[in-house]
Amino acid sequence: MKIIVFGNGLVGSQLAAHLVASGHDARALGRDDGIDTTTGRGLREVLEGADVAVDLTNAPSWADDDVLAFFTGSTRHLLEAEREAGVRHHVILSIVGADRLPGSGYLRAKVAQERTVEAGPVPYSIVRSTQFFEFVGGIADAGTVDGVVHATSAHLQPIASRDVVTHLAEVVTGPPLNGVVQVAGPEPLGIDALVRRLFATTGDPREVRTDRHAGYFGAELDDTSLTPAAGSDVWTAPTTYDRWLREGRQA
Repeated sequence: MKIIVFGNGLVGSQLAAHLVASGHDARALGRDDGIDTTTGRGLREVLEGADVAVDLTNAPSWADDDVLAFFTGSTRHLLEAEREAGVRHHVILSIVGADRLPGSGYLRAKVAQERTVEAGPVPYSIVRSTQFFEFVGGIADAGTVDGVVHATSAHLQPIASRDVVTHLAEVVTGPPLNGVVQVAGPEPLGIDALVRRLFATTGDPREVRTDRHAGYFGAELDDTSLTPAAGSDVWTAPTTYDRWLREGRQA
C-alpha cells in the first residue's frame, strides 16, 4: 500500500517508520520536500499512485484567525489533490473533546477541519486522540509566570505518542471508517499532577501551583473537557505515564 503522510514531526516520522517496517510504501513529508498544503503546491505530484493520505500537519500560528484559515484551507487543498489523484482514503488526527471547548480558537479550528473532511470528496477516517505525554513540558512552560507553573487540577487522559502511532497505523491500513474513533491513555490525571511527576523525574526546580482557573491554551477545563465521554467507545493505550517517564530517564 502506498501511503503519503503530510507532516514529518513527532507522530508523522514514527508513523512512516512503523508503516515501512510493516511492508508498506510510506513517506512522511514536510515543506522541505517541496510541498505546501496552504497553497496546494506539489500535492498532486506526491499523491500520484497513493492509496492513502494522512494529514498530520499543524498550523505555524495559533492565533484564532490564522489557525482556522490553516486547517480549513490546507484540508481543502489536500482533498482536491487527492480527488484528482484517485486517493481512496483520507485520515486526520484530531483531539478528543475538541467540540466541547468552543472557547479555544485552536480547538474550534480542529472541529472545522473535521467538518471539512466529512463534507469532502474522499472517503475518510478521523482519529481523535487525547494529549500526548510529550506535551506536558510545553503545557508547563505555557503556564509559567515569574518562575511558577500555574496548572489546573482538571484531568487529561494523556497517551504516549508511540501508542497513538500503533492504533493510527491500523486505521490507515484499514478501510475508510467515514466516522470517528477515539484513542486515550490508560489513566486520567490532573495537569498539576502530570507536571509535578515530570519535574520529579527531570529535576526541574520550578514550583507547581494548583490553580483551577489556569486553563489550557485559552480554555478553562473541568475533568470531562478533554477526556473521553463516559460510556463512549475508546481504544485505551497500554503505556502509563510513570512507565513512560521511567523509560525516558533510562534512555
